[in-house]
Amino acid sequence: MNYLEKAQQWKNFKGLDAKLKNELDHMSDDELKEAFTNDLEFGTGGLRGILGAGTNRMNIYIVEKATLGFGRYLLKQSKVAQSRGVAISHDNRHFSVEFARKSAEVLTSLGFRVFLFDSLRPTPELSYAVRNFNCIGGIMITASHNPKEYNGYKIYDETGCQLVPAMAEQVIDEINKIDDMFNIETGLNHELIYYIGKDVDEKYINDVKKIILRPNLKKDFKVVYTPLHGTGQVFAPDVLKSVGYNVLPLPCQMTNDPDFSGVKTSNPENKEAYDEAIALAKAWDADIVLATDPDADRLGIAVRHNGEFVLFTGNQTATLEVDYILRTRKEFNTLPKDGYIFTTNVSSTLPEIIAKKYGLKVEITLTGFKFIGEKAREMEQTGRGTYVFGFEESYGSLVSPMVRDKDSIQAILILCELAAYWREKGLDLVEALDKIYQEYGYFKEDITNVALAGLAGKAKIEKIMDYFRNNEIKLKGFNILAKDDVKLSVHTDNKGNKTEIKLPKSNVIKYYLNDDMWFVLRPSGTEPKLKIYYGVNGKSQEESDNKLQDLKKQVLDIFNSIE
Repeated sequence: MNYLEKAQQWKNFKGLDAKLKNELDHMSDDELKEAFTNDLEFGTGGLRGILGAGTNRMNIYIVEKATLGFGRYLLKQSKVAQSRGVAISHDNRHFSVEFARKSAEVLTSLGFRVFLFDSLRPTPELSYAVRNFNCIGGIMITASHNPKEYNGYKIYDETGCQLVPAMAEQVIDEINKIDDMFNIETGLNHELIYYIGKDVDEKYINDVKKIILRPNLKKDFKVVYTPLHGTGQVFAPDVLKSVGYNVLPLPCQMTNDPDFSGVKTSNPENKEAYDEAIALAKAWDADIVLATDPDADRLGIAVRHNGEFVLFTGNQTATLEVDYILRTRKEFNTLPKDGYIFTTNVSSTLPEIIAKKYGLKVEITLTGFKFIGEKAREMEQTGRGTYVFGFEESYGSLVSPMVRDKDSIQAILILCELAAYWREKGLDLVEALDKIYQEYGYFKEDITNVALAGLAGKAKIEKIMDYFRNNEIKLKGFNILAKDDVKLSVHTDNKGNKTEIKLPKSNVIKYYLNDDMWFVLRPSGTEPKLKIYYGVNGKSQEESDNKLQDLKKQVLDIFNSIE
């Protein structure tokens, strides 16, 4: 069925939502092609797309179809799937409440109990709820840090971990078996919906506080916090206040606003997301700015240094966390001999080097925190080691595997604690990070995001990946030691020797360079863009900066030469 036939099928449905019908009636041919040629695909963050009419858009029919497929998958996993039930939560976005409610109604019509949060909650608390109620699965309605035009749909297994590819493929198979997306039953057994709220909040917060390592540190500094209009507003400031931190929430962004009207961007990776918070921090003479993304699984920070606020990358934040946790646990003699740190193949290698210094093992996963959650689950089930910390470069980390997704509430607590620790030693976090660099080397990372939207963009991404996959490249001043083609599961060294890569197949290519340097090409799993990651190090900040600019220029020159 081509895009015009699919669009006509939607137009022929008499019960079509009025807003979607109006949108459909006013679409141009190009818009119809974009909306109906493809179907939304599960990526690193589940379903995520622009709101609107079409099979390649987020709307109530896509959500109902996905939920029916997920429910049928769960029924095959356990004879008691219905009685164990599914936990559901949502963020602040347009239609998030409706999508969550419809997901619940599809599942109750299949006979499932549903534990539905009474209002918006952070993604990590959804993971916690799955585990708390011993559910068979979970659903989080969110588009994370994407712009206001987006919404999304994450699904979780019985351990509170996002579905890894092997599981997601089974769900996709069930979804693809559904021929009629317009007549999915949603009207049965609504009495099976159990609304949850403060009771779970209190249990979750109490367990989060267990990660505190040094409760008696002086907390004599000021923190400005913003949820960027998202779910962190539910209790992030209160958690910090309850353990003694002086916190001022940013009023204009402490509102449940799906248009994100009080902030320039909802992504804490972007410096303009901090503009209003930093202005308040300067007026209040604060020391630290904390920003969580809309579903509060990721945390960004800015720190006052020499009168100005310095933004930290996700890699720098993780470096501080790893160093502090291992340093403290060694001091307290609580560092496990079989401890593991987990990270991804696009993240900084510096935390890995720190971990190995403390005798910990390090495992590398693909991008997507579900792979780290999978490792935590494996450890719990097999007892092969002890989870100590996990992180990825995109501002996500997990201290305690009490949940199985990245958790900004845990990150907020541990970062404020390590700030207090270094403050007692006379250092701010910029100076503390520099102290780490002086010991291990000046590691620096960066990312280039190349937006390539639509069908033409998708074809361009494939052409670029195929070029790097099939051609030998050369870089001046850098030695290419090896190359990983994760899609083909092949590691090739500079002598041509090939070995198998023990990772799930993914369209990712990584080049290993001399002196622990590297770069990676990876199409985004959640946005229409190609991401290029870089990692360098040197004996000084200036040397690292120069190497990074040189590497970026050479890689982008190759990229731009591909027609």
